[in-house]
Amino acid sequence: MSHAWGYGAANGPHKWAEDFPVANGSRQSPINIVTSDTLYDPTLKPVKLTFDPSTCTGILNNGHSIQVDFEDDTSSSTLTGGPVSGTYQLRQFHFHWGAADERGSEHTINNFSFPCELHLVHWNNKYPSFGEAVTKPDGLAVLGVFLKIGPANPRLQKLLDLLDAVKTKGKQTDLSFFDPKTLLPNSQHFWTYDGSLTTPPLLESVTWIILKEPISVSPAQMRKFRSLLFSGEGEAPLCMVDNYRPPQPLKGRKVRATFK
Repeated sequence: MSHAWGYGAANGPHKWAEDFPVANGSRQSPINIVTSDTLYDPTLKPVKLTFDPSTCTGILNNGHSIQVDFEDDTSSSTLTGGPVSGTYQLRQFHFHWGAADERGSEHTINNFSFPCELHLVHWNNKYPSFGEAVTKPDGLAVLGVFLKIGPANPRLQKLLDLLDAVKTKGKQTDLSFFDPKTLLPNSQHFWTYDGSLTTPPLLESVTWIILKEPISVSPAQMRKFRSLLFSGEGEAPLCMVDNYRPPQPLKGRKVRATFK
């Protein structure tokens, strides 16, 4: 079932509710963050991130995005603090992007979209596995980072240099040492809200932590993302672009911020 959905006219986000009724739920993601409606919360702690680069295992084209995986049976790469209690272990990170630089991020700020958005997915290790955590209201914490057009990002380039090896769906290659912290901006100010996965099964288990400050990506680097394919080897080529879900209704939820 996981490969029946996609981002095309026949299987895109507007069709997901047919197979995943929770798509119309009360805490769906992403959202449009209206900055004038956010609530400054001085009790929010800084997010503490501890990443062990040696737990990185590889990079995969999963047919929907590129995904960098980590060993998640250790507690050496974790997220604590911020809006969550307990310890959340890093499982993977991936990206969403558009066909052009004007649109591509899943979350928007005052209806403004960035060309790309990075998601670092962590699961609450009070549960025995990622598979169980993803079904719980406090199961996941996802750190979101916007990418904006600017100078080339040398820290991103290490990943982009591997994309030719994972051009088609199902391809993977080794990436034995990578520190995700190198992809984060200097400022740790963030917005947070209760939400969901932005891809099927759209489970409402995510505490979202969206960093305010974007990181840089060059037009040439964005073209490298767009050189990937949704399709598998031997299939008709289908460019991997516009792999994002549009913003969903807020339905009364509050978005808190660490800044005024």
